[in-house]
Amino acid sequence: MSPLPGRPKAGSLPLGGVERGFRGACSAPAERAGCAEPALCAHSAKGAPVSTRVFVPIDSAALSLGADRVARAIADEAGRRGADVTLVRNGSRGMFWLEPLVEVDTPAGRIAYGPVKAEDVAGLFAAGFLAGGAHPLALGRVDAMPWLAGQQRLTFARVGLTDPLSIDDYRAHEGFAGLARAIALSGAEIVKEMTDSGLRGRGGAAFPTGIKWRTVLDTAAPEKYVVCNADEGDSGTFSDRMLMEGDPYCLIEGMAIAGVAVGASRGYIYLRSEYPHAFGMLQAAIARARAAGYLGADVMGSGKAFELEVRIGAGAYICGEETAMLESLEGKRGVVRAKPPLPAISGLFGAPTVINNVMSFASVPVILARGAAFYRDYGSGRSRGTLPFQLAGNLKRTGLVERAFGLTLRELLYDYGGGSASGRPIRAVQVGGPLGAYVPESQFDVPLDYEAYVAIGAMVGHGGLVAFDDTVDMAHMARYAMEFCAIESCGKCTPCRIGSTRGVEVIDRIIAGEARGRNLALLDSLCDTMLAGSLCALGGMTPYPVQSALKHFPEDFGLIPDQDKQAAA
Repeated sequence: MSPLPGRPKAGSLPLGGVERGFRGACSAPAERAGCAEPALCAHSAKGAPVSTRVFVPIDSAALSLGADRVARAIADEAGRRGADVTLVRNGSRGMFWLEPLVEVDTPAGRIAYGPVKAEDVAGLFAAGFLAGGAHPLALGRVDAMPWLAGQQRLTFARVGLTDPLSIDDYRAHEGFAGLARAIALSGAEIVKEMTDSGLRGRGGAAFPTGIKWRTVLDTAAPEKYVVCNADEGDSGTFSDRMLMEGDPYCLIEGMAIAGVAVGASRGYIYLRSEYPHAFGMLQAAIARARAAGYLGADVMGSGKAFELEVRIGAGAYICGEETAMLESLEGKRGVVRAKPPLPAISGLFGAPTVINNVMSFASVPVILARGAAFYRDYGSGRSRGTLPFQLAGNLKRTGLVERAFGLTLRELLYDYGGGSASGRPIRAVQVGGPLGAYVPESQFDVPLDYEAYVAIGAMVGHGGLVAFDDTVDMAHMARYAMEFCAIESCGKCTPCRIGSTRGVEVIDRIIAGEARGRNLALLDSLCDTMLAGSLCALGGMTPYPVQSALKHFPEDFGLIPDQDKQAAA
């Protein structure tokens, strides 16, 4: 694990920014001006940069694959060779099969090499990689790589490109332009921009963001709050983590705009405990944003206050549900609240509260900076803008793809994912997390937008995709959905608490061939009860994967004889 931001220990690398141990010290003009270690600063006395910038990701995925060892090897090799190098720890480009992906800033552009191991570094130097030299790991210009060239990165425009903790880097790439515009508008004007943009909640419910903000704005109260649900607990999802580690100021700016819009002076980021690197990055970014005047009592000299804190959850999946999250923030057990009242009217500590997830808030800055019409021009139907889709499971190429709504699952699985890692046919894809439906191959060409997926009994959710090849047993996957719900239920409502446990038992009997007809009818009735009677989406959506598995893969439940297996026997 990388150390938290601050001066690194001997032999360690900082969480973000640049390496301070071997020539390179600062990466942004404003930071150079106040450099605490001028003797280590990799710039000439006249301020002109003389170092070659080498980028090594600080993203958790890259770290798990040895990025810190690669960064240290580059620093050591540069020292041995007397090479003038500034090592920048950037976010991930989202091409996980190529991590650690090392980039070199050359006159021809950023040249990529990957996946790089520590033992490859000496050979890279020998091949002249600081000048973009040829090497078996060379991938060419980053912006020309097919994975990135076809994307429409609005939310992730800076991730992988900039130093995550450099405010100057952020500003140089349209950072805080949205906030600057917001403070010149009234709250109603900001909310109208959000409404006109067509942005809908990216956490799964897809509720129109502008309507939610309007409700908070119109509710009179002495105190209001903005809360970011960063409890990203769905299987196959990682976009929130990538943004918080690779572009934390984007989230900070989006939340500050929300605060200015609705009249809230305080915000909280509710972060899952399994994201220690994101926590360190957010803490450092918040401190720097406050020092630069983007947070605090006088945001950008506007006279408007907005303060921000990070709070850590204790690992409960149910706290991804907004009211259970509020209970946890208040220091209570994470249990779902009954609605009404809605959190927008009576939320955190009983005050009107804007609650959105990371991707929703991260979409706000570009909307304010470029206008609602710019954002609305992306997408299809009522699904406007872009969504960072996360490819996971049995795929050759996994990672993050940001595209406008309207592309198909087949495009993501094959054009980006490269098909299954096993080489076998892809049989099913779970879209939208552990509560999402299993989509069969016959529906891979349905456009990915909210309404189109609802029409086939599925949901887009947070944009997570988990692929399975033809060896998967869908009856056991349906059982897992019920088991997951039973384990993670807060226990407040009977349909979820008891229904999920009974669901596991009923599916076990179906798999065992015990009175299948009666147990199938019982399972159908149980799913209807959970859908209609659960207090929140955990119990209310657990039937989605169960019913979709039964509908599209009945043979796995023993309902249709498997002719191939019979013939083989």
